[in-house]
Amino acid sequence: MVRAGSAGVTAGPTLAVVAREAGVSVPTASKVVNGREDVAPETRRRVTEALDRLGYIRRPRFDGGRAPRLVDLVVHSPETSGSGAVLHGAEEAAHDAGLELVVSAALTRSRSERPERGWLDKLVLRGSSGVLFHLAELSEPQYAWLAQHRIPFVMIDPVLEPPPGVVSVGAANWRGGVTATEHLLSLGHERIAVVAGHRHTLCADARIAGYRSALATAGVRHRPEYVRHADSGEDAAGRRMRELLELPEPPTAVFVCADRMALGVYAALAERGLRVPDDMSVVGYDDLPEARWLTPALTTVRQPLSEMAATALRLLLRMMDGHRPESTRTELSTRLVERASTAPPGSRPDGHG
Repeated sequence: MVRAGSAGVTAGPTLAVVAREAGVSVPTASKVVNGREDVAPETRRRVTEALDRLGYIRRPRFDGGRAPRLVDLVVHSPETSGSGAVLHGAEEAAHDAGLELVVSAALTRSRSERPERGWLDKLVLRGSSGVLFHLAELSEPQYAWLAQHRIPFVMIDPVLEPPPGVVSVGAANWRGGVTATEHLLSLGHERIAVVAGHRHTLCADARIAGYRSALATAGVRHRPEYVRHADSGEDAAGRRMRELLELPEPPTAVFVCADRMALGVYAALAERGLRVPDDMSVVGYDDLPEARWLTPALTTVRQPLSEMAATALRLLLRMMDGHRPESTRTELSTRLVERASTAPPGSRPDGHG
């Protein structure tokens, strides 16, 4: 069962529970729920009684009783590179599974914001069989609404920790932080800073923990002043980079926890007349198209967004068929993509351009 955080709302029984109660298979129980005619009268009676007894909330029926195989993908904005990668992976997996995919925007200014609930009502009206969310998080009432309407869903790369029982797919962020830092250490850097996203978010905390672990393993002293937090925008990341350059002993390398933030870091370095990688090595995270467009091209940790979306779609398909995943959290591996933005330590940046 999926419990909607501290709101205290628990989802009703899954179709698998109903099937077990009625002594039938999950596909047979699904036929009864969807109004199929190829079920024996006695079997239909047992399943119907189990549905009523357990409080199963039936979904709307379409096309003469058959629920359409329709899945929603909800993103904060369809225009970002990250959303594009997620859409690509979800579309391919949906096509392979014979599903129709509907893409919706949740009308938030950034992926760190919670969406309004209005569009949720449309899910039931059009008979969506399940939902993929590429959002920071949902509110407790939204989780409760999904549970009440028995709509299976999977979170793709959530920014904040979902409530217990919520299924999510993400990347191995801790390992990504280790990989980025180990790469800089292997080049001879010891004064390595990190510019991360908001505090107390899943990805930022895990990537910083990996960064610290790599430093500790290498016997390099961790400097708290080298850890800076910003939002995911370019301007804030640029400000954090300027702060690092003003330190009495500035870093010689920086691990930036998002490619988009690296754009701001590049700009801040250029303002001071500092060159990448001669004066400052930079490693990003995501491997979005922006990483290849930068000059020099950005060394970055590839986060497999398309594969994450495809994995989430396959998990959702099983949930739509009444099966619960063995684990609520699936993590896919990351890997370093080396380009031209890293080199051994060069001239010492003095922060005064």
